[in-house]
Amino acid sequence: MDAATRRWRAALFLFMLAAGTGMASWVARTPAVRDGLDVSTGAMGLVLFGLSTGSMAGVTASGPLVRRRGGRATILGGVLLIVAGLLVVAAGTALSQAAVVFGGLALFGGGMGMSEVAFNIEGAAVESAIGRPVLPVLHGCFSLGTVIGALLGMALTAAAFPVGWHLTLVAVLIAGAGARAVLAIPHGTGKEDAPATGSAGGGLRGQLHVWRDRQLVLIGVIVLAMAFAEGAANDWLPLLMVDGYDVSATAGSLTFLVFAASMTLGRLAGGPFLERFGRVRVVRISGLTAALGLVVVVVAPSPWMAGAATVLWGLGASLGFPVTVSAAGDHPRDAAARVAAVSTAGYGAFLVGPPALGFLADHIGLRLTMTVVLALVAVATALAGALDTGPGPDRDATGTRAAPATP
Repeated sequence: MDAATRRWRAALFLFMLAAGTGMASWVARTPAVRDGLDVSTGAMGLVLFGLSTGSMAGVTASGPLVRRRGGRATILGGVLLIVAGLLVVAAGTALSQAAVVFGGLALFGGGMGMSEVAFNIEGAAVESAIGRPVLPVLHGCFSLGTVIGALLGMALTAAAFPVGWHLTLVAVLIAGAGARAVLAIPHGTGKEDAPATGSAGGGLRGQLHVWRDRQLVLIGVIVLAMAFAEGAANDWLPLLMVDGYDVSATAGSLTFLVFAASMTLGRLAGGPFLERFGRVRVVRISGLTAALGLVVVVVAPSPWMAGAATVLWGLGASLGFPVTVSAAGDHPRDAAARVAAVSTAGYGAFLVGPPALGFLADHIGLRLTMTVVLALVAVATALAGALDTGPGPDRDATGTRAAPATP
């Protein structure tokens, strides 16, 4: 690996670490923001809708922006939106203006959506350049950032540190990491000035055209299911433990922290397993592991057993998203469009799907509702063979495109 590629990869890791810290910092301070706004829980739900709206807008726009402007320009735009959003949220909280916080969350979510899809495209490009898995560690850095952010948020909450200053400091951190990333990322990754012969072309047509590939559809189903499994834990795991196992709110939060730490460990340690066993086998084992954890969470007779099972849930769900995105990028012409399409499907499932589980939980409870997640993980496990994109003349044993030989 040459020095420029090493800086490129390190900058991606650093920014994802900072982005994860920023997201978890916001989540950890949500109760304090609600108190600062002096609104009801229902009204706070409407404020939080700004984050979902912005995130989906950013995710949807990112793929076409990368194809038109390149990954670096798209990430720069995302960083600016993230920083502006955090500063607006900080100001809105200090001024007790719910509408301002809503707008800030929309900017923050839009920037996160734009930058994360673009970072997946950049990560896939680094994999192609060096012939080794990169996306699992890239997502692992984000997960590690969420653990750091959650711990930092808990500490600052206990110290009664002002929310506005906390979010302002996080904005400065993300701005610094974003500047480092933009300087290190090469110009034009994913950009298509003129579509190659036989390619899907640019714009929305190109985004839709790639779904005509049956293998990509199956890959999309896998990433949708595995992202759903991760998002369901993020949205419902603390409440599942509180309502389903009658534990305290603190114990519910600690259970989620265990899950997040397990996700981080799985992603950071997954590279050697991918290199040795390949994508298909790793995702199958991951799916079975997540399914086992979910079964125990649903039927466990004690909260201790259920809490321990979240380790299996987290480890099993950890590699699903990055590995499937990596597989989508193994294409000679439309790699950026395919990565963008699969990433959009995954983030859509992550953001939109799990909240819908609440309607079912009203009737059968959260524990039984997790059987929906279990069924989706089982489908992803059964379809894991679709991740076999190699080996071939230009791919190594993991299915990742091998680095070109040095002249």
